[in-house]
Amino acid sequence: MGKRKDNIKIKNKRAEFEYFFLEKFTAGLVLRGTEIKSIRDGKVNITDAYCAFFNSELFVRNMHIAEYRFGTYLNHQPKAERKLLLTKRELKKLELRSKDKGLTIIPTLLFIDERGFAKINIALAKGKKAYDKRESIKEKDLRREMSRKDSE
Repeated sequence: MGKRKDNIKIKNKRAEFEYFFLEKFTAGLVLRGTEIKSIRDGKVNITDAYCAFFNSELFVRNMHIAEYRFGTYLNHQPKAERKLLLTKRELKKLELRSKDKGLTIIPTLLFIDERGFAKINIALAKGKKAYDKRESIKEKDLRREMSRKDSE
C-alpha cells in the first residue's frame, strides 16, 4: 500500500507585508481527527492567526480550520486554540523574546510533512511601519516590471 502524497502548503501572505521576520521555527500541531482531514482538504486560513503563551505552552489562536464535511457530532470547533509542539529550549527562547515590546509570534506557513504530520512555520516578528510597507510595495512593483521586460 503506497503512501499518499499530501502537497498542502497554506501560506500567510499578509504576514510578509505586515512584519519583519527575526527568527523562524517549525512546530508540530496537536490536532483532532477531523482537523487533519480538513487540513488535507486545504480548508485552512492562517491570515489572522497569532501565537500566545499560556502556562509556558505555546498555542496558535484565531486559526480557522473549516469543519470536516463528513464529520458527525464529533466535529471540531473551527477557531479553537491549538497547542504547538516545540523543544523546551525553543519555547523558553520564544517566551523571553516575545515579552519584548513590539515583538509577536505569527504563523507563516502550514504544511504536511513527508510523514503525513501537519507542521506550522512560525516567526518571531516585529511590525512594520507605514513607510516600510510603502517600500515593500515599491520593491514588488519593480520586480513585476523587470519580469515583464524580461518576458518581452
